[in-house]
Amino acid sequence: MKNTEKKLNKSRYSQRDNSVPTKDRVVAWPRMGNIDLSMYALVSSLGVKIVMPPKNSNEALEIGVKNSIEGICLPYKLNLANYIMALEKGANTLMMFQAPGSCRFGNYTKMAQKTLEKMGYKFDMVVFDMYQSKMKQTLEAFWHVTRCINPYRYYKGFSTGFNKAFAIDTAERLLFYTRPREINKGDAEKCYKKWYQIISDTNSVIECKKLKKRVIEDFNKIPIDKEKFVPKVYLLGEFFVLLDPYTNQEIEKTLGDLGVEVQRQIFFSDWLEHVLKPSLFYKKESHRERCVRFAKDYMKRAIGGECIETVGDTVFAARNGIDGIIHIMPFTCMPEIVAQNILPKVSKQENIPVLELVLDEQTGKAGNITRIEAFVDLVKRKKMRTQNEIKK
Repeated sequence: MKNTEKKLNKSRYSQRDNSVPTKDRVVAWPRMGNIDLSMYALVSSLGVKIVMPPKNSNEALEIGVKNSIEGICLPYKLNLANYIMALEKGANTLMMFQAPGSCRFGNYTKMAQKTLEKMGYKFDMVVFDMYQSKMKQTLEAFWHVTRCINPYRYYKGFSTGFNKAFAIDTAERLLFYTRPREINKGDAEKCYKKWYQIISDTNSVIECKKLKKRVIEDFNKIPIDKEKFVPKVYLLGEFFVLLDPYTNQEIEKTLGDLGVEVQRQIFFSDWLEHVLKPSLFYKKESHRERCVRFAKDYMKRAIGGECIETVGDTVFAARNGIDGIIHIMPFTCMPEIVAQNILPKVSKQENIPVLELVLDEQTGKAGNITRIEAFVDLVKRKKMRTQNEIKK
């Protein structure tokens, strides 16, 4: 009985009962925005070989579409493509998070595993199950992959990973603020790309802790027009499409070039802090808690995904001087479909314009840009009208 329990405990995080010896593991995970900066720092610190699939692209999308059922959402198709491309490069251990709620994200690992096995690939699928306890479960899952028992390696991995996430997200926030106000076109983009490379190359725990401060200091040197007329727009929606530039067609850049300051409410570092940091040390109101509070007149409970964040952030934005909302979601995303049907009422009652953008492999960028340009014109006129009324 004890041997059976021990075996079950060892294979809890693996869908293939630990078929790959630890010393032979070559680990991969799906691409999504800047998540690789943190994940690479953490996993490499634990002494495991890593294979990175290429960044999301038209080639990856083609592979994902070819091997997925038609009605599944865009993030799954890209995740599956990432797995296939990583396995072709020699990976034998695939990592994936799994979460509760009505989002099909909870079934990604099972669907991907069955598809990949039918294609003839041999691998371990290691699941970070967010149904379970958070930090404890995460540490156990990493131990299952690495068998690392050195506390310093875990400290170094988590410290460098967290600080890289905070630094790159700080750089993104400053990019969103600076881009529409910069005097010399392109300065903000150059600064961001420079710091992306520096953050990627920095592996010292001490130096990683200094990154965020250095990023802020460098962005503050960029000449900007502080008096420029710049409307503010919240970018809301499903986690993956918000964080992955290829998937969202670089919408932040499009808006910045149109003279709009983007304020995205979901960042990877915020998610890391809320999910992995023990609640005992998390004193402030979390983003999820704020959204639940502001959404209560329109939603009574969270249903999974980022649905309640989308609704709650829209209400919060309307009541805090934000000029418009752009809601982006993958086609057939169940939680965001619920939010999509609630937002017209929120928009009307809270008096804030909302643009819906649904993304799939069939989505043309040119058509979306035309809609975004029209929306930006509407938001600018509304903001100007409001300012004139205040002056009177």
